[in-house]
Amino acid sequence: MRIVIAEDNVLLATGMELLLASSGYEVAEVAADAEGFLAAVDRHRPAVTIVDVRLPPRFRDEGIRAAIEARRLHPGLPVLVLSQYVEETYASELLSSYGGGVGYLLKDRISRIDEFLAALDRVAAGGTALDPDVVTQLLARRTQPLSTLTRREREVLALMAEGHDNATLARKLCITDNAVHKHIGNIFAKFELTETDAGHRRVRAVLTYLEAS
Repeated sequence: MRIVIAEDNVLLATGMELLLASSGYEVAEVAADAEGFLAAVDRHRPAVTIVDVRLPPRFRDEGIRAAIEARRLHPGLPVLVLSQYVEETYASELLSSYGGGVGYLLKDRISRIDEFLAALDRVAAGGTALDPDVVTQLLARRTQPLSTLTRREREVLALMAEGHDNATLARKLCITDNAVHKHIGNIFAKFELTETDAGHRRVRAVLTYLEAS
């Protein structure tokens, strides 16, 4: 799997590159700024990208804006944002761009390498991987979609946004697999995501929930 990374911290970038290479991934290029990242994506057409939010020269939101631009130029490009910060405005725009393959993890909360690699694989495959704190901050700004869901459906959808499968949902919520299936079906129905939708309904449900209105 070919990867392009946007990270200006040399130690962190080198560490990620070594970790990914030793785990069987191919790091095509590490860019230290937004312009270099966009050029690298054009050159290598990676299977997935890892992007920090804050990059030179201003260290504000250059990275996540570059990720949005990369997905505009290359629709469906998988992007995993890896940062210390939740940039709410542009995060909402990134996560609301249909097509799947998006994630947002907080550096300080990654405690296990296998979980990070699993999240990277999910994003590369077109799924989602969101840190619970990111979900909480983004959903706090969007109360309207919540009005159609029950408390349990909100819990199910929040865990779906983190990238968990049905078996994990059932275990975390202490309910049966059938109950999980029913709640997800209700969510699809309330968001009007029918079986004929071209997109992946699970991804579209999460993105619909996070989309600004």
